Amino acid sequence: MSMLVDVGDGVRLAVCADGTGPTVVLLHGWPVTAYHWRYTTTALIQAGLRVLTVELRGLGGSSDGPGPFDKETLAGEVTRLLDRLDVGRFSVVGHDWGGTVGYLLAADQPERVLALVVEEEMLPGIDATIPASGREYYPTWHGPFNRAPGLAETLVPGREHGYYGTFLRHSAGPTALAHDAQTAYLAAYQGPTGLAASLGYYRSARADAEAVRRRAGARLAAAVLTVGGRYGMGLGVAECFTQVARQVEHVEIDDAGHYPAEQRPDEVNAALVTFLGRHVDRDTPTPPGHTGQ
Repeated sequence: MSMLVDVGDGVRLAVCADGTGPTVVLLHGWPVTAYHWRYTTTALIQAGLRVLTVELRGLGGSSDGPGPFDKETLAGEVTRLLDRLDVGRFSVVGHDWGGTVGYLLAADQPERVLALVVEEEMLPGIDATIPASGREYYPTWHGPFNRAPGLAETLVPGREHGYYGTFLRHSAGPTALAHDAQTAYLAAYQGPTGLAASLGYYRSARADAEAVRRRAGARLAAAVLTVGGRYGMGLGVAECFTQVARQVEHVEIDDAGHYPAEQRPDEVNAALVTFLGRHVDRDTPTPPGHTGQ
């Protein structure tokens, strides 16, 4: 069941609710959409979990509303969404910027977040290094480009396929994303709204780093699984989260770049189902009216 939920302050978040059982929240990153989770959702539902696939504001073309794009603000919007849907305790799976938002949710609501899975994200403000195999492929140009005032606004309009397409090709590593996925992502980021959000996510770098550092001293109570692609951030994801969490497990996906859940779904899904199976709260009922059936 797909819906657009008003979470206040003029913000509406798109969410798809499917399955029954303990709740798992999926948060995608940039420059992809909720389509990133097409294999993950099926596996989690089959494992007896209720899946809420959330589109963060500005990313994907459906969630909308005004406001800054710092990850603390975005985490607050997701929290209000979950409150609207009567979600109590939950687990989070976040990719890219969705991983930073997921971290902030877990840090601020330790009584509520049972487990955190982070796919290919290294937190702003925490020192960690992308391994050599990842540095060969993962781009370094997009961050400075997106943050440079006026540069992307001048060069990207009318060239969105070249801009986003180049990042998607490079960051995928030696195994390209499926054609249908690339098509969906390029379509979602056309136009000035998609560009403004893209730049906003990167131009909040200082605020994001400060938000993470304020919380990093109190290590996460939730168990953490990090997922890295060999040709993406790889072990750098684990290196990052061992600095902010008490319990971290890591899965390295050999033939993946920045998108393991898409590039090697069977391996990733097996790890997710096993990890979440140890940490979800099977005694928490699905809220009435939100079964997704």
